[in-house]
Amino acid sequence: MSWVRLKRCRPASGSVLTFSEVMEGEVAEKDAGLTPTPLYRKKTQRSQRVPFLFSVFCFLTIMNQFDFIVLGSGVAGLSFALKVAPYGRVAVITKKDRAESNTNYAQGGIAAVTSKEDSFEFHLRDTLQAGAGLCKEEVVRTIVEEGPSRIAELIRLGMQFTEREAPETPGAHELDLGREGGHSKRRILHAKDITGREVERALLAAVARQKQIEIFENHFAIDLITTQKLGYVGDNRCLGVYALNKAERRVETFVAPVTLLATGGCGKVYLYTTNPDIATGDGVAMAYRAGAAVANMEFIQFHPTCLYHPAAKSFLISEAVRGEGAELKTLEGVPFMDHYHPLKSLAPRDIVARAIDTEMKRSGADCVLLDITHRPARFIIDRFPNIYETCLRFGLDITKEPIPVVPAAHYQCGGVLTNVDGETDTKGLYAVGEVACTGLHGANRLASNSLLEALVCAHRAAQRVIEHRVEPASFDIPVWQPGHAQDPDELVVVSHNWDEIRRCMWDYVGIVRTNKRLRRAEKRIANLQAEIQEYYWDFIVTSDLVELRNIATVAELIVASALRRLESRGLNYNLDYPAADPAWAQRDTVVRRR
Repeated sequence: MSWVRLKRCRPASGSVLTFSEVMEGEVAEKDAGLTPTPLYRKKTQRSQRVPFLFSVFCFLTIMNQFDFIVLGSGVAGLSFALKVAPYGRVAVITKKDRAESNTNYAQGGIAAVTSKEDSFEFHLRDTLQAGAGLCKEEVVRTIVEEGPSRIAELIRLGMQFTEREAPETPGAHELDLGREGGHSKRRILHAKDITGREVERALLAAVARQKQIEIFENHFAIDLITTQKLGYVGDNRCLGVYALNKAERRVETFVAPVTLLATGGCGKVYLYTTNPDIATGDGVAMAYRAGAAVANMEFIQFHPTCLYHPAAKSFLISEAVRGEGAELKTLEGVPFMDHYHPLKSLAPRDIVARAIDTEMKRSGADCVLLDITHRPARFIIDRFPNIYETCLRFGLDITKEPIPVVPAAHYQCGGVLTNVDGETDTKGLYAVGEVACTGLHGANRLASNSLLEALVCAHRAAQRVIEHRVEPASFDIPVWQPGHAQDPDELVVVSHNWDEIRRCMWDYVGIVRTNKRLRRAEKRIANLQAEIQEYYWDFIVTSDLVELRNIATVAELIVASALRRLESRGLNYNLDYPAADPAWAQRDTVVRRR
């Protein structure tokens, strides 16, 4: 920590821009006449209702200064932190405890070419085919070809992938490679069915040995600090982040030349999801508010097989189960995937999810069945111990009876627009992992490519910032001030709006869409946005309120992107445009804040 003096800003004509207006970045026409940089007041009366007069005072405040800020503690964030730590101090800011991340819940594994039967060209072809004409081939090739080196690094850190006895060499062992939907070869490295948990364990152990890395648990990033928000002219630059220290109930300022978003996805925008509670789209929402470009948010992947049980919360049945021979059936026990794709139950996820949705609507059933009972019980228990034990706790023995499953929101293929090095169009701001849109996934992610992308792009982002060091900026950064904001008086408003957004998105912006449904969602989300913004400015920030604000922003982006793409491609299936339009191939849906 260090002491930072904030300059006195004198209003030229008695008109003062509020702190809230600066951080919201909403610039209107009326000049407030502040020096040293011209700032502007909005036309609304918000400044009268929330009079944060930070700009007329001169005072000292404590500010957390680092060389690198990492938002998120999954595979992308921790990998980046480990690689840049030898070059400076790193702050890893995570909204819950350090192990709570989307990575921790990944069951399947990491797709990488590691066997003689496989090749980079096969992996490239499978990824491009799943991506439905929207992948960037040069990005796919880079990530696929660099994957094995990153896997080797992970193993050196202590990651233990499941092995099997080599069939051709008695006594020797080799990686036990799995196969998942859309893959033509076995290439999924896994640790039983808890791969993400094991990756997280290895990375956290390595981080614990690195003194240059400081983890701030239970710190919730509220908004990025940028020169544009502060009113400075010239190219927009990210300076750091304001974060809510939940334990102390105060907002802290973190400043660094480089900020990396590694915040994961947005599954909680939907009523039913395989994602943990932390997946509220925080990184995408913050980047959008900061002026960064966001792309392809219409492509939300619904995992075909989430456990259907009244007591189960968002439990995923890994695609690897189908990779080992499980078959999708109706409630009457009739296989149906042969009507939809030559690969049957191993078809790409978008096709499988739509097939299940169609069968459920046709029959009126609440779920379908995933049957692996034809495989030996010992094999099932050994290969999928976590799935077996979890289902058993719900009274379901998957070695003897099929698993009831339904699709659920799982992965965002779009995100903050970046290149393969994680660079955004905002200087000093990087994004890696599910929060980013590199062009790898296109219109539909190939199973188990996500952890691969996180490892490769985190490495490349670290190389980029190390080789092109950004000097600390000398900007005057205001401290967060609550002003006259009060503690929330009715938390039911937050919970009600949260529930309404998620139901709206599930009903109108789900697996199958229409223009009418999208317009209905657009209107309702806009009304909710207005309510949330008013609530946000009137009351002291809490993590629940900030998450609500973020899922509303992300919902708006998903709907806006879906309305712009006048075709069906990959995960964006619109009954009003049931076919893919060649004019939209290789064309991203890019949204920026006006």
